[in-house]
Amino acid sequence: MLNIKVAAAVLNQTPLDWEGNARNILQALEKARAEGASVVCLPELCITGYGCEDAFLSAGMRRMAWDKLQELIPATEGLVACFGLPISYRGLVFNVAAIAANGQLLGMVPKKNLAGDGIHYEPRWFKPWPTGKRSFYEEGDLKIPLGDLVFNFDGVMMGLEICEDAWVASRPGGRLAELGVDLILNPSASHFAFEKQEVRRRFVLEGSRAFHSAYVYANLLGNESGRAIYDGGAMVASSGRLLAEAPRFSFQDSVVTTAVVDVDVNRMNRAKSDAFVLNFDAARDQVVESDFALPHCDPEVRSLSLDAWESSDYLKEEEFTRAVTLGLFDYLRKSRSQGFVVSLSGGADSAAVTTLCAYMVQFALKDLGIERFVKKLSYIDGLEGELDVSEVNRTLLTCVYQATRNSGEVTFNAAKEVAETVGANFHRIDVDDLVQRYMELGAEVLGRPLTWEQDDIALQNIQARTRSPSIWLVANLKNALLLSTSNRSEAAVGYATMDGDTSGGLCPISGIDKAFLREWLIWMEQEGPVGVGCLPALELINQQQPTAELRPADQKQTDEADLMPYTVLDTIERLAIRDKQTAIEVFAQLRQRYPVYTLRELGGFIQRFFQLWSRNQWKRERYAPGFHLDDENLDPKTWCRFPILSGGFRVELQIMWDRINELEPEQPDAEG
Repeated sequence: MLNIKVAAAVLNQTPLDWEGNARNILQALEKARAEGASVVCLPELCITGYGCEDAFLSAGMRRMAWDKLQELIPATEGLVACFGLPISYRGLVFNVAAIAANGQLLGMVPKKNLAGDGIHYEPRWFKPWPTGKRSFYEEGDLKIPLGDLVFNFDGVMMGLEICEDAWVASRPGGRLAELGVDLILNPSASHFAFEKQEVRRRFVLEGSRAFHSAYVYANLLGNESGRAIYDGGAMVASSGRLLAEAPRFSFQDSVVTTAVVDVDVNRMNRAKSDAFVLNFDAARDQVVESDFALPHCDPEVRSLSLDAWESSDYLKEEEFTRAVTLGLFDYLRKSRSQGFVVSLSGGADSAAVTTLCAYMVQFALKDLGIERFVKKLSYIDGLEGELDVSEVNRTLLTCVYQATRNSGEVTFNAAKEVAETVGANFHRIDVDDLVQRYMELGAEVLGRPLTWEQDDIALQNIQARTRSPSIWLVANLKNALLLSTSNRSEAAVGYATMDGDTSGGLCPISGIDKAFLREWLIWMEQEGPVGVGCLPALELINQQQPTAELRPADQKQTDEADLMPYTVLDTIERLAIRDKQTAIEVFAQLRQRYPVYTLRELGGFIQRFFQLWSRNQWKRERYAPGFHLDDENLDPKTWCRFPILSGGFRVELQIMWDRINELEPEQPDAEG
């Protein structure tokens, strides 16, 4: 049997961090070598980082990447490795995987299918390489094969699919199979989204089965450039069987996953396949010959073992917690912030952000240990010595309850209990005098007293805005990262005060809807992540109805009374924004899903959503950066674009109301 040990390496890279990225690459190569692997698949664009945006168009940046590749190639002694970087060929920029073996650069394979949907903008910077085309890349005295290539290592054939190449119907793997390729590498930069890992497993397994090849998939890891989170999740498959899978959401700089693949078994399956057709017309220059022979190794017998949480009945809750906490940790250290500051109101959103910060520490300590944890955050004062979770939280997390005369003891006690339970610094400050002074200024301008009957929105907003300078001051004094606390449901309808509760440098929950967030808080109170546990203090949050607490207490303000039930709001948002349905189409869906409401109540909900959505695009344009979690993101910079000025859906809403009036004619009043 012809057994070869391969490795998939996931890396936590940072755009344009030449030294840090190279250090992680070298660390991964050494880990793979220590494990006895002879082939190492590294992630897509691992030298530069994937999220370099328009910097990919810089010739100077591409020269830096090429120079760094030359520095890394000697580290491939005794190995085959693929390095990702951008190159310029005939004035065009291509995303390539450079294959080096035993200290020599053999060739470069450009990506054929570019990701241009969702958060991906690859066609803005790169050009797709045409199938079957080959040339040479010349740099100084070097003349390197470039294009649609396969590599022959003493009879073992290797080819590549680069990330998006594996997600399209006409996968390059089919053509590679016709060439008799034994091993396919897939260097990827596949952002996290809920339940996406199962999709990746399917195309990795199917690739290994259909192409009669071993398949090695390596992804990025962590919060690379601010918004996208990468979960890692490297895989090795052969003959339609998953041999190894890396743990996801690691806090390490690199994770290397190895497996032994049996080349002869795949060749036997190829020989038995009635559907297999060998391509005898392949061009001679498509095959790059190497005198480096892949070392053979003994077969390996081991069972595939995934983390227990991967099979949880609460997979979405687990993924949300682990993705956002990893995102927070990387954002903290890569921005070199001294910690986090949260304006903790005692409500669901700010409690969720506080909880995520606290669990970030638990996950990081569990994965790294205190010594490596402190080393990663060595620039932060106060993390010396043997510290427990609460002591670390006391250093990193500051929560401030900002009271006005409309604040209640229920929210204060809830905020205090949650903050103190996780060990955060907690402070209460009273900003009511500041609010009253602003109200006096407003009265002077209008020449009359301000009243709730006439000035409701302005009186609510000034309370939220008055809290902003105070909390920014605390964050600045601590050199810490201020976290804003607006969720996606609020962003959809603009139920947030600009320069108030939206203040912050990062919004960790802006990618998630309020209905799920409330369910997640209950789960965190009662169960929590596998291996970490729950936070019972959240009961004080969960027993409340969500409220902005900006009107006088006797008005009994709640979010859902101001808007509509959150479950209905989130359903309308998905139908209208994610699925791009018109008002009357949304109405038809809601009639079936919510028979408890009258047709006119449903029409009112829909009208309110569409009107608020169109009026508040300017707010979404100004939100702090948030994490991308699924295909329902509303971030206009990376996912969901909408005009700031529009017709406001007037015609579309009238069509809906005409239909409602047909189904349920308005009844005349008693005097009519």
